Amino acid sequence: MAAAPTELQLAGFRLGDTLFAVDIMRIREIVLPQRLAGMPLAVSALDGMINLRGAVIPVLNLRARFGMPPLPGGSGKLMIVSLFGRQVALAVDEVEDVIAVPVRDLTPPPDMVDGVGNEYLVAVCLHNGELYLVLNIDALFGYTDPGRSGSGAGEKEYHGSV
Repeated sequence: MAAAPTELQLAGFRLGDTLFAVDIMRIREIVLPQRLAGMPLAVSALDGMINLRGAVIPVLNLRARFGMPPLPGGSGKLMIVSLFGRQVALAVDEVEDVIAVPVRDLTPPPDMVDGVGNEYLVAVCLHNGELYLVLNIDALFGYTDPGRSGSGAGEKEYHGSV
């Protein structure tokens, strides 16, 4: 049996003044914004689709998903992530550095008022004096891991998968 990891590699990114992070193993690549193709009856956070080297990839605008105003001055970056075997682009303001965080430093997000977005967080951590909100990207799309019975999108316990 493999030993549990002691450190997690996270890719940091910004939305406004807030720092977020996702597991680096979920990221396939980071690209500049591209021309979007619209989608009929799209949800407000779904900007459209891009064609990346022949692959059609939906683009989720995280600012819209979190109820933030559009990015002043235009687009930021697209993080292409893996979501249950599919690729999805997350539109973010700016991609920061990859950070290494000891698993022991990941803490559950504080209990907050319902509807604030806590259901999208798996953990919070401090790195070099900065607070990072570690996203559960599966919860952004309402997916739960079929291999984890009884786990909901709002689960607050860290299980090593972000």
